[in-house]
Amino acid sequence: MVSYDSAPPARRPRRTGLPGPVGNNVRVRKLVIGAVATTAVVVVGAVGADFGVAIYAEYRLARSIRTSADLSWDPSVGILGFPFVTQAMDRHYREIEIKASGVDHVVVGKASLEATLHSVDAGESWLIPPNAALPVGKVESRIIIDSTHVGRFMGIPDLLVEAPTRETNDSTGGTTESGISSNRGVVFTGTPRQAGVDARVSIAVDLSVTGPAQTTLKMTATGVLTGPGTADQDVPADKLAAVLAAFSAELPGQKLPFAIAPTSEGARGSDVIIEGIAEGVTVDLDEFRLS
Repeated sequence: MVSYDSAPPARRPRRTGLPGPVGNNVRVRKLVIGAVATTAVVVVGAVGADFGVAIYAEYRLARSIRTSADLSWDPSVGILGFPFVTQAMDRHYREIEIKASGVDHVVVGKASLEATLHSVDAGESWLIPPNAALPVGKVESRIIIDSTHVGRFMGIPDLLVEAPTRETNDSTGGTTESGISSNRGVVFTGTPRQAGVDARVSIAVDLSVTGPAQTTLKMTATGVLTGPGTADQDVPADKLAAVLAAFSAELPGQKLPFAIAPTSEGARGSDVIIEGIAEGVTVDLDEFRLS
């Protein structure tokens, strides 16, 4: 008789001590994660360092412009393009943006100045000093006067300036590359009390730059505007001439940054803007503010 109690126990697999497929995958995964993490740290560190050096260069340029142009505070400066370090090493910047808001202006009280410099040779140092004269491939120069200060000059304190109605209703915008409307039929809305009118009216105004030095902004009222997007208020015939005269004026002393000659004028938002564009010129930092 066979006894089942004496049957040998089932054998278990013997461990050989050699790693299996699962162990290999875990080890490879750890190596890959470590390599990726190290690379990420290096990349983030390099980007952070490049960003930090760019901020310092922008700060130094803002201080240089403030000193040379006699500004009350540092303008906003941006040196565009990545990486920055390679541009600094070459002493050549692809694009520099300069913006100064609320600058004292002898005619209108306050104005904003803007300039965009393309393909800029920094000269001997990557940090641009106050006395720098910079050869640039192209410069876009702008002086901006908001509705409030234009209105105060004209004696219409509630003046609002807008782009021509045909352009605000056009999906393409009808503007220049820098967002400036055409100079014909700019909408001026306000209350011309000096003309004996106590209601807000909208007037079409043509803008032009005149004078021997091309520094006087001429605003010529051409007619009353009614309908959507306007004050929709008629003007009595006996007061029309006085109203058009109230919305017409000349603003002298509109010198663009770096003495660039005006090439266009119009509206952007609720501001009046004069812009000049030139190529292949040398700009002096002390000419950023000329008005």
